[in-house]
Amino acid sequence: MGVWGKLGGAGVGFALGGPLGALAGALAGHFAFDAEAGPFAPDPEVVFSTGLVALVAKMAKADGVVTQDEVAAFRRVIEVSPEDLPRVQKLFDLAKETPHGFEAYAEQIAAALRDRRDLLEDVLDGLFVIAKADHAVHEAELRYFRRVAEIFAFDEAAVDRIEARHVLRKDDPYRVLGASREMTDDALRKLRRRLVTENHPDRHIAAGLPVEAVKIASDRLAAINAAWEKIAAERRLDRTP
Repeated sequence: MGVWGKLGGAGVGFALGGPLGALAGALAGHFAFDAEAGPFAPDPEVVFSTGLVALVAKMAKADGVVTQDEVAAFRRVIEVSPEDLPRVQKLFDLAKETPHGFEAYAEQIAAALRDRRDLLEDVLDGLFVIAKADHAVHEAELRYFRRVAEIFAFDEAAVDRIEARHVLRKDDPYRVLGASREMTDDALRKLRRRLVTENHPDRHIAAGLPVEAVKIASDRLAAINAAWEKIAAERRLDRTP
């Protein structure tokens, strides 16, 4: 059963608990589901997907308006079948209007995925996909992202590296890799190889992670490779692994 099918069970709210459980419980009140859909344990896949929808919905309102570009970006990040789309869209709409603030969602996600830093980083990348959908990352959206990253316990260096994948800044390719211009060519090559291995989408697929995480990992790997191409050209390095 896919993650969106799991969101229909009668016990979903109880299983998740906290603000995400309340959100899923509200969703259950709008749809009739097959009894086989629940209850379920709050596994990482469910927490990731439900939490990403909740935070993306809140992010979309961070600059005061939800644009069609942001809705389209949401649908690119959250890939669902036609039969599941109504419930996921409703979850998005409910999250936008819920009395729970985004910090409550972020804290629950951070606690549930504290041993899955890769998934937490996927969530942060997903938020930036929405933030830049209207071709301008607003200051309110940056503050939102940084606050979520703080709740997730990402340090300044990690936050800077993630931002650099999405917002052009001075020395951008080095920031994307979490590198510095002072590093040797050999050190940069080793760093690049490690990042490619850690962020390859095949690892997400092998781990059975949701399609959203795989798509985000693919985008992240593309940003890493693009940054390496710029550094390699600047230093006149062999661009092969």
